Amino acid sequence: MIARTSILAALAAALLFGGSTPFAKLLLGDVSPILLAGLLYLGSGIGLWTARLVRDRGFAAVNLPRNEWPWLLGAIASGGVLGPVLLMLGLTRTSAGSASLLLNLEAVFTALMAWIVFRENADQRIVLGMALIVAGGAVLAWPQDGAGRSGLLGELAIAGACLCWALDNNLTRKISASDAVFIAGTKGLVAGVTNCALALGLGAKLPGAAVLTGAMIVGLAGYGISLVLFVLALRELGSARTGAYFSTAPFMGAVIAVLGFHEPTTVLFWLAAALIAGGVWLHLTERHEHMHMHEEMVHSHSHTHDEHHRHEHDFAWDGSEPHSHEHRHEPLTHWHVHFPDVHHRHAPDARRFRCVSQKIRGAKRPFVMSPWKKLPICEMHHICSSTNRAACLRSAL
Repeated sequence: MIARTSILAALAAALLFGGSTPFAKLLLGDVSPILLAGLLYLGSGIGLWTARLVRDRGFAAVNLPRNEWPWLLGAIASGGVLGPVLLMLGLTRTSAGSASLLLNLEAVFTALMAWIVFRENADQRIVLGMALIVAGGAVLAWPQDGAGRSGLLGELAIAGACLCWALDNNLTRKISASDAVFIAGTKGLVAGVTNCALALGLGAKLPGAAVLTGAMIVGLAGYGISLVLFVLALRELGSARTGAYFSTAPFMGAVIAVLGFHEPTTVLFWLAAALIAGGVWLHLTERHEHMHMHEEMVHSHSHTHDEHHRHEHDFAWDGSEPHSHEHRHEPLTHWHVHFPDVHHRHAPDARRFRCVSQKIRGAKRPFVMSPWKKLPICEMHHICSSTNRAACLRSAL
C-alpha cells in the first residue's frame, strides 16, 4: 500500500511539473527565460515556507541530523544553483528541439548514479522500463521543424545541468526521511533568489503584477508541490524508480497541451505514449524480493509500527499512528517484497542468501532469521548444490 501511494506521488509530481510547462510557455513572451525560472522557483519557495509556517503555527526547527546537513547543502548547490544556471546558459546556445532531447539525460544520469555510485538495487525489468520511458521522452521531443543544433557548448551546458539535477535527486534521497516541505521550500528559495539575481544582473526587467502573480502560482504547483511529492516518493521508492516515473512529465505536459490548448497530435506523440506506457507498466508490475540484512540504525521519521518498527517508547504514547520520533532499529535478517526505501538502502547479496531465498520463495509469511545465522548462511553458499540443498537448508533453518 505504501509503495502504491509513493508511485502515485511520483506520477502526481510528474503531472504537476509537466502540466506547468504549457502555462510557463504562455508567460515567456513577457519574461526572460532566466527571470521566469527564478520567479517559478521563488513562487515555490515562498509558497511552501508560508504553508510550513501555518502548519507549524510559527517557525519550527527542522529535525535534520547533523550528519545529513551536507547532503541537503549539496542538493541545494547542485540542483538549486548550478543546475538552473547551466540550463539557462545552454538554452541561449541550443535549439529548443535539441534542448528538449537533452533534458531526458536527467533520468539517465539519476539512474546510473543511483545504481553505480549509491548502490541502489536494480534488475533487468527496471532497466528496460527506464529505457522505454526515456526513449518515449526522446521521441516526444524529437525536432520536427528541421531546427539544427546551435553549438557544442550549449549542449554540454544542458547535459551538465542534467548531471547536477541527477546528483540533487540522489543526495535528496539521503535526507528524504526529513520534512519534505522544508527540503522543497528551501531549495525553491535558494534557486529563486539565485536565478532572479542573475537575470536582473543581466538587465532583465520585472514584469507587471499580473504576470508576476501568475508565475508565482505556476511555480508553487509545478516546482513546489511537485517537489514535495517527489521527495515523498524518494523516501519509499529510491532515486532510480522515482526518477523513472518523473520522466513521464514531458508526456503529461504534452497531454495537457493537447486537451487544454488543442495542440495537434502526431504519429510521434502516439509512439511516445506507447513507449512510456510500456515502461511505466514494467515498473508498476515489479516484484523485488530477496533475503537481506538490516544493520543497526538510529534515525527519526514518520512511521507506523510495522515489521521494521518493533521498538519501545521512552515517552508517553497515546497509540496514534503514524507518529515521528527518534528510534533504534536492531539488526534483522529477513525476506520480503520491498523497494529501496529509507530502510532498504542495500545492494542485494545473492551469494549470501541464494539457497535460503530459493527455499522460501512462495512462502505465505515473511521469513525472519536471527542475525546470528549470518555466518552459516554465508558459508552455506560454498556447499550448496542440487543434491545437498535439502541438508543445506536444514542446517540453516
